[in-house]
Amino acid sequence: MNEKLRAKIGASETAYGLWVTMESPAVIEIAAELGLDWVVIDLEHGYLSYEHVANHLRAAKGTDLSVIVRVPSHDLEPTKRVLDLGAHGIVIPLVRNAAEVERIQQYAYYPPRGERGLGGERNVRWGLGLEDYIKRANDEIMIFPMIESKEATAAFDDIIALDQVEAVVFGPGDLSSSYGHIGQWEAPGVGEEILDLVQRAKAQGIASAVVARNADDVVARRDQGFGMVALGSDAGMIVRHVSDIGKLVGSKTVDHRWF
Repeated sequence: MNEKLRAKIGASETAYGLWVTMESPAVIEIAAELGLDWVVIDLEHGYLSYEHVANHLRAAKGTDLSVIVRVPSHDLEPTKRVLDLGAHGIVIPLVRNAAEVERIQQYAYYPPRGERGLGGERNVRWGLGLEDYIKRANDEIMIFPMIESKEATAAFDDIIALDQVEAVVFGPGDLSSSYGHIGQWEAPGVGEEILDLVQRAKAQGIASAVVARNADDVVARRDQGFGMVALGSDAGMIVRHVSDIGKLVGSKTVDHRWF
């Protein structure tokens, strides 16, 4: 798992992905057919369930697509369950300090590195591949801290210094809110701080990820040094595309400024 994504990060190539908020496994199949490198299934917001995660992972089977899950909390239960379903990595939301990342790492890795328990679920082919999975999992699972608060920016150097943190994800909207600019995607001064953190991470060999708002933003984020760029979210891209066509044909549509 994650071979293609890791190879691109290691070679300082941009890895392109998709933020997944919809339940249809066809979204994953399309992402793989298009040659995207990674997807993040979002369990923090929206209505997706563990059953949806399992179906998305089934759709990715046999492809080189990295399937990462943003868990809804820092609790043991969601991390344990999505990894037992076969997720290739975890995005940790609302990270404030390095200790919170270390706690998730403890949940995600088997002893002696962590304290993950053994189970006979989908990730180990219902017990048939248990020994092989255990040998690989600690080295292959990726953990992505999400930087979306003032506390996280203050602790940034400690976070990226942690063992096995290979990339961080930036949330410009929540980071702007943390600085008092609620409802702005990238408030004045926030964009500059993010770019400074991106360069600090890059100097340590750590990639930075972000969700782009449109095609121009994809190019801009790549040129700014982000190693992982999501083209958007599945639902957001539909809204954006329909809105753009509506403007061309003269129909009134609702602008969607987040994506």
